[in-house]
Amino acid sequence: MRIEAALAPPFARPGREGRAVAQNDLFGPSLQVAGVGVAAAGRRRLPIRLMASLLYLKHAYRLSDEELVERWAENVVWQHFSGMRFYEPRLPCIDTAVTSHAIKPAEFERLIVDTTVQEKAIAHPVDSRLLEIARHKVVAAAKRAGIALKQTFVKEGKTLRRKAGGYAHAKQFKRLRKVVKRQRTILGIVLREVQRMIAQASEATALTSTNLQTLMQRAERIRSQRPKDKNKLYALHAPEVECIGKGKARKH
Repeated sequence: MRIEAALAPPFARPGREGRAVAQNDLFGPSLQVAGVGVAAAGRRRLPIRLMASLLYLKHAYRLSDEELVERWAENVVWQHFSGMRFYEPRLPCIDTAVTSHAIKPAEFERLIVDTTVQEKAIAHPVDSRLLEIARHKVVAAAKRAGIALKQTFVKEGKTLRRKAGGYAHAKQFKRLRKVVKRQRTILGIVLREVQRMIAQASEATALTSTNLQTLMQRAERIRSQRPKDKNKLYALHAPEVECIGKGKARKH
């Protein structure tokens, strides 16, 4: 009752003062007041307690408008909570604008969606950089799992990464492709050696083995993907990242 009393004044229809209208009738001129009081135009509104109860039930049970009115028509407790004196197997109100014919169903055949893309804090996805990071991460994860690799290609990997950056800056793409090919070969050698020795890792825990398997799967995706492929992996630590164009030359 307190909620209903608090909500009633803001939703009450304001009364009009009216205006004086001069008229002439059989008894001569007279002055009458027109338009005074509360207007009764429009459809009769629903009780405030009912609407407040429906809003509460909708958010409490996380229901849509359609589900709310259907469950309300079947639930005696909800109707008593809404201030109903007797059980009424009917909908309390019109559920959507489609039912009330305020919106035609044909208007939903085509939707225009405007989305906002959240930029991800990752480096520019260069193939040579991704291959070197994948090699480094797989070697580190294998070491944590107790796998001693014969070759880790640390020195050669750093050298190839530096050469790739120089060739790309000088636009020497033939030499750049040769370096990237060698990086793919090195990453493949490391992955195959870890795969052979992973069964012999006695010091590895379940979590360490799971992380190593995940890194190996992502590293294999990076090794096998090509520039024109779809669903590429752009970051080893964030596989959900996608590269899209936003319609601006500086935003990709």
